[in-house]
Amino acid sequence: MPNVTPEMYDSVMLVKQQLLVDSLNHAQAALNDSLHATNDLMFKTRTELAITKDSLANSSFKANNIWMMVATAFVFIMHLGFATLESGLTQAKNTTNVLFKNSIVPAIGIMTHAICGFNLMYPGFDIGASMDFIGFKGWGIELPEGGETYVYNAGMTFWTDFLFQAMFAATSATIVSGAVAERIKLFSFMVFSLFFTAFIYPIIGSWKWGGGWLNTIGFMDFAGSTLVHSVGGWAALAGVILLGARHGKYDKGIIKPIQGHNMTSAVIGTFMLWLGWFGFNGGSVLSAEPGIVSRVLVMTCISGSCGAIGAAFTIYAVNKNFDLSMVLNGILAGLVGITAGADQMGIIDATIIGLICGCTVVGSVIMFDKLGIDDPVGALSVHLVCGILGTLAVGILGAKASGAQFIKQLIGVGSVAVAAFGASFLIFLAIKYTIGLRVGKEEEIYGLDESEHYMEAYPNFMMK
Repeated sequence: MPNVTPEMYDSVMLVKQQLLVDSLNHAQAALNDSLHATNDLMFKTRTELAITKDSLANSSFKANNIWMMVATAFVFIMHLGFATLESGLTQAKNTTNVLFKNSIVPAIGIMTHAICGFNLMYPGFDIGASMDFIGFKGWGIELPEGGETYVYNAGMTFWTDFLFQAMFAATSATIVSGAVAERIKLFSFMVFSLFFTAFIYPIIGSWKWGGGWLNTIGFMDFAGSTLVHSVGGWAALAGVILLGARHGKYDKGIIKPIQGHNMTSAVIGTFMLWLGWFGFNGGSVLSAEPGIVSRVLVMTCISGSCGAIGAAFTIYAVNKNFDLSMVLNGILAGLVGITAGADQMGIIDATIIGLICGCTVVGSVIMFDKLGIDDPVGALSVHLVCGILGTLAVGILGAKASGAQFIKQLIGVGSVAVAAFGASFLIFLAIKYTIGLRVGKEEEIYGLDESEHYMEAYPNFMMK
């Protein structure tokens, strides 16, 4: 074996080192290739995840927006319900007049909401911190950036949001129509409706739904027992007081019932309203979230059903007969009562609210009559009284029940009462002493169809 010289050893070591370096270089290159491939895969995965997330969000947004558009249509249909219910519970000679008012109010409500109402109700308050009473974002409606995508709202587009809220504004004004029916001047009613939907309703609504001071203190009103129904009810009370009773309703302290002319129409109207409440309360979830929406709809129907039962047996206990008009108002009373807390109540809670409202509406109708406050359709008892009861119930029953919550509800009810009644009374008063509020006695006796419209709803059947 030849001797290994130092030169040979160094040469061998250099070869080994070179081989090791080459090996390391190859390994580094392979690792780099692997890292590049991994990075490419991660980038591709992140991209695919982002696309998937965007696709899921867009799909959810589409489902939510479709439901909100359907809910908007349901609320719109409530105007047909109001029209048929009110015309059925009033006299045949005023049918065209009642139908006209219920046809023009949605138009006024939508347009005033577009001009200023929407931006008065949603003025951009600092939600959770604002103690403001009024704000204004500007005239008209303008599509914000991303307004037609889920960037605006995960539940709906800007346009859907506007239209849904406009339906609520018009609904609140329709409540007034029934209470002042058969003796108010048509043009005067239209003027009041314009001011009511343009200013009174949206400003009060902004206190809660626009993020104003009632929202900040923790007042709860899910879908409008107070903000829609009681606001309309307080306005109706102001109008009724200034108008006075219909001719012949009260004679020397004796109450003389003035029967409605078409109970079939009244029944159809009530069930149209009940159907509309699926959108009124169900849409107020502001998304198509299955659990909450289905819960709200069930509680709404439970309360409406118990309202009918409560009213039926209460009126039987009082008059020993089952008065259909009271049962219809009992249904509506239960629906109004649950509206403030439909998302917070359980089955027992909804049952209690419905029964209490159904019983109360009967007593309330009788009470208003004894006070000489003439309400042809029972709108004050249904929307005002039961709206108050439903709002206060949120502090007594359901998930939010507590003494502190009850105080917050009481503050909300009281503040809305002062604002809605006070503003409406001033507007009605101004109308009364300018263009006049009430039709003449002869016009009222012959019917507003003839004096205001020169047409009869039933020309071939009306007695001359």
